[in-house]
Amino acid sequence: MRHLPGDPEIIDISLGISPSMLTWPSDPGVKIEPASRISAGKAANVSELHCGTHTGTHIDPPLHFLADGAPIDQIPVDALIGPAVVVDLTSVEYDIDAEVLESLNLPAGVERLLCHTRNSEFWREESPEFTEDYVAVTADGAAWLVEHGIRLIGVDYLSVEHRGTPGHPTHMTLLGAGVVIVEGMNLDGVPAGDYTLVCLPLKIVDGDGGPARAVLLKT
Repeated sequence: MRHLPGDPEIIDISLGISPSMLTWPSDPGVKIEPASRISAGKAANVSELHCGTHTGTHIDPPLHFLADGAPIDQIPVDALIGPAVVVDLTSVEYDIDAEVLESLNLPAGVERLLCHTRNSEFWREESPEFTEDYVAVTADGAAWLVEHGIRLIGVDYLSVEHRGTPGHPTHMTLLGAGVVIVEGMNLDGVPAGDYTLVCLPLKIVDGDGGPARAVLLKT
């Protein structure tokens, strides 16, 4: 691809989908099997893909935790494309709470917030194993995000919330307020700063989630 002066730099922050990739412990693994192969005399190569709706880089719509919530195909597209701020939280040990978020001193008007934590280091491994020791957003952190008008929150592990949190308050608070959750981003090597986010999930009708291709544009 030829880039002209002034063209934005495109940074892919999506996880690749493969049978060896890390998935949430209770979710289906990834299977990619041949359905048609040129080597077998067929006209084209076609594969069958089997995976969960929350595989890799993906979006949680309200329906993921709310029985009457909006499905993935009804997520407002304008929430998924637009100005975004990547913040450096690599020094955070475990919790992204209200105090941590307040300390960022975000400028007024930020609607899409992407949290670069030490989680992104896991994606350097060819076949990472699941760990409970990941950085996530707490219940009071979720309330802070809602109160400050965040429309989209992106995190760099497979869940925005610590596994096993009773009542799932982070998910319930965010999704109940219509905040779009993007999980499984790879922000390794991405400097903090202002970007344009483009993050489009598969348009699965009545879907409780959807794998997405996410990129950042930097001018």
